[in-house]
Amino acid sequence: MKTELVFRAVTSGFYGALTQAFREAEPAWAAALTVMILLPLANHSIELLVHWMRGTQKLLPSILSSIILTVFSTLFNFYVMRRGTLIVGAGRTSLAADLLRIPGHAFDFLAWLPRYLIRRFSRTSKSDRSHGH
Repeated sequence: MKTELVFRAVTSGFYGALTQAFREAEPAWAAALTVMILLPLANHSIELLVHWMRGTQKLLPSILSSIILTVFSTLFNFYVMRRGTLIVGAGRTSLAADLLRIPGHAFDFLAWLPRYLIRRFSRTSKSDRSHGH
C-alpha cells in the first residue's frame, strides 16, 4: 500500500496534465480512446515494474484491478476536463467551484451511454417506421 501511495503521489499530476492536454483534441471519441488506452498503458507499465521490484504479493490481480479503475477514472477526468472542470491554466475555476460541479458531471457521465443508446435506437425505429418496415 505504501508503494502505491508513493507511486500515485509522484505520478498523478503528470498523468492529469497529459489527460488535460487531450481535452480539446478532436474528434472527441478518438481523444477519449487515446486517453483510455495509452495513458493507462504507460502508467501501469511503470507501476508493474515498481511493484515487481518491491515484491508486491498478488501482483497480477492488483495491477489488473488498478488498470480497470484507471481506465474509468481517466475517462471521467477527460469528460470533466472537456467541460472545463479540474483543469489548470487558462479557463480554470477555483477548486471549490470545480468540486461543486462534480456531482452533476458524475450523473451526466453515468447517463451518457444510456442516453446515447436511447437516441440511437429511437432514430433507428423512426427510420424503420417511415420506410414501412
